[in-house]
Amino acid sequence: MTLDTILLAVGAKDEKRAERLADAVAEVAGPTGATVVLAHVFTDDEYDTVLDRLDFDPDGEVSPDEVAERHATIREIASLLDAAGVKYETRGAVGEHGETIVNLAKDVSADRVVVGGRQRSPTGKAVFGSVAQEVMLSSPCPVTFVRDE
Repeated sequence: MTLDTILLAVGAKDEKRAERLADAVAEVAGPTGATVVLAHVFTDDEYDTVLDRLDFDPDGEVSPDEVAERHATIREIASLLDAAGVKYETRGAVGEHGETIVNLAKDVSADRVVVGGRQRSPTGKAVFGSVAQEVMLSSPCPVTFVRDE
């Protein structure tokens, strides 16, 4: 199976695992020459908060792609991918996290989706977070889960 496109879904809680996510996609994209789509999905409330925090004109025309490009976690991962020589593009979207990630994977014809998550307690290790679980169950392609150490 060749990999042309890898969708890396980046969320609000991924700042602590940005390096691990970048390493996971670079490890696969580098040798295969795949393009990484850095995708940040915002809920409506998150989007409004980020617009305010990043000092966008509330009355101006701004796309979710532009907002995602300025998000700190996306910028950090983009810098790491640049250093690794990996091609990437940035996408932003507003909607429910899991469903929107799955739709983005379809839209970009992703060959693989990469999502992050936190480590669970011993009794909860078999259970992923609700977004990661929804993506794994509904994705049109294989999903790689990158957990915290």
